[in-house]
Amino acid sequence: MSLGPGARGRTLLGRPPQPAINTADVAALLLRGRTLATPVLRAAVARLAPPMDTVAAYHFGWIDAEGHPAEGDGGKAVRPALALLSAEAAGAAAETGVPGAVAVELVHNFSLLHDDLMDGDEQRRHRDTVWKVHGPALAVLVGDALFALAGEILLEMGTSEAARAARRLTTATRKLIDGQAQDISYEHRERVTVEECLRMEGNKTGALLACATSIGAVLGGADDHLADSLESYGHHLGLAFQAVDDLLGIWGDPEATGKQTWSDLRQRKKSLPVVAALAAGGAASDRLAAILAVDAKSDRTEDFDETEFAERAALIEEAGGRTWTSEEAQRQHTAAIGALDRVDLDPHIREQLVALAEFIIRRNR
Repeated sequence: MSLGPGARGRTLLGRPPQPAINTADVAALLLRGRTLATPVLRAAVARLAPPMDTVAAYHFGWIDAEGHPAEGDGGKAVRPALALLSAEAAGAAAETGVPGAVAVELVHNFSLLHDDLMDGDEQRRHRDTVWKVHGPALAVLVGDALFALAGEILLEMGTSEAARAARRLTTATRKLIDGQAQDISYEHRERVTVEECLRMEGNKTGALLACATSIGAVLGGADDHLADSLESYGHHLGLAFQAVDDLLGIWGDPEATGKQTWSDLRQRKKSLPVVAALAAGGAASDRLAAILAVDAKSDRTEDFDETEFAERAALIEEAGGRTWTSEEAQRQHTAAIGALDRVDLDPHIREQLVALAEFIIRRNR
């Protein structure tokens, strides 16, 4: 694998400035997803027994730590937007995809609650995480409850389409958990291959986005060819999304990401920039490998000063890990758009799917 030095004068993705996307259209898609899914999501969370209902409400940003109503940042709602678009891709009304959108959002937030605890993250969306405020036990229990609610929301519909959708969601959730287990196991390994990293990220992030982009279509009665093509779009989109996230995990602005500086380096993540840099060879790669080999045998990161994290980030960039990851995000984006060419989509629906894909790889650049 050939990895060149990091390019200067480029965006976070390492690409020259691109033509503007229609941000108003993307914003409208995200708002529609949030507007249609949130009331059903709130109703689902209200089924939980106290105190899990209020803890979940805090996680979603609906209340603050004292239980007062809040207008917290509940995320961009990309998955609900994709679920509603996929329903329309099957010729159904957007509303047909709402149960799928809510189920996927419940599983996504189940994973966030558990991930924050496992990773020791104290901040999400510029607020203290659930385990930090309410304790690890409730973080685990509320995550489990959201996972159970996701299946309940779909299966209570009682249709054959809902059963097909539930099977896809269950498979995606198992892959997501596989990916998280792989991610944790890599933290104390000296070497992880690029192929292993992509497989892990395809499970951890790609599987659920793939489900989001097919579940609405399944609920709308789509055949497997259409559902599978949309799922392929979502899988590659998930890998592009994660590649951008990996860049933000090292070089992202904390004001934009809501996480600490060098957050992935603090957690010793074997993310794509790190793995690509280690695979590149050369002086910077070798120096990075030597440093990370010492890190892998020690629990020491808490007392690192900023210059130590900055040194690791600089070596990753010098070895080409930043540039390679930005290019991989673009490769996966291209593959996602290519998957749409396998089916005959309404041109307007295709245009919206393309716009969402472009938005995802440009976010917080």
